[in-house]
Amino acid sequence: MKIATFNINGIRARHDALLTWLANEAPDIVCLQELKAADTAFPRQALEEAGYFSLWHGQASWNGVAILSKGSEPLEIRRGLPGFEDDTHSRYLEAAVQGVVVGCLYLPNGNPQPGPKFDYKLRWFEHFIEHAQALRDSGHPVILAGDFNVVPTDFDIYNPKSWRKDALLQPESRACYQRLLDQSWTDALRSYFPEQQVFTFWDYFRQHWEHDKGLRIDHLLLSQDLAPRLEEAGVDRWVRDQPHASDHAPTWVRLRQG
Repeated sequence: MKIATFNINGIRARHDALLTWLANEAPDIVCLQELKAADTAFPRQALEEAGYFSLWHGQASWNGVAILSKGSEPLEIRRGLPGFEDDTHSRYLEAAVQGVVVGCLYLPNGNPQPGPKFDYKLRWFEHFIEHAQALRDSGHPVILAGDFNVVPTDFDIYNPKSWRKDALLQPESRACYQRLLDQSWTDALRSYFPEQQVFTFWDYFRQHWEHDKGLRIDHLLLSQDLAPRLEEAGVDRWVRDQPHASDHAPTWVRLRQG
């Protein structure tokens, strides 16, 4: 089973790119972030014609998450985080998909910091950590996949010096991510590439893609029973090299059947 996460950075602008990637790589489950489209603009029919059933939680112009499943319909569990019902952003979607509970998330960026956007990032993170613990305690096989907007360590960025003030590298952000891992989640990419720099995001400025000046902020966290099934992991870098590409590349894991 191949499970991927992809911050598409505008599903209307990259509709064709999404379909091309799905046709070439054929993931079984996909978590999408930053749809930047209202629910009515989601391309459900085109995805079904490509063999994928969908759940989506859209928002006009900003945010938005979706879960795609090849050949079977995902069963929705929740939208948004429990205890955070006053959150107006579409950032979390959870479903039972092909025998696995999938949590698709788009964690707040938090810039500029300090300030209200960073405070919101940390508040959202706290609710997510609490919910992740409940999922971990449920005993179900779970994968948490998405754009976490956290660079876990300095090894996960080409050069941390010019990013020290960014919300993605703040000690508070990194501490929250570590608290997740301490719940016994496995960071799949780091587990599969323990000594290799792996990037999932290259911003549009200063030829960062051309010079491979990237960051690792798209993560797939595996529950204890899924971690031993990790067979392969990777980043579909070719997608980032296409014309008018998202600044993220699809990131994925392949799990052995349980």
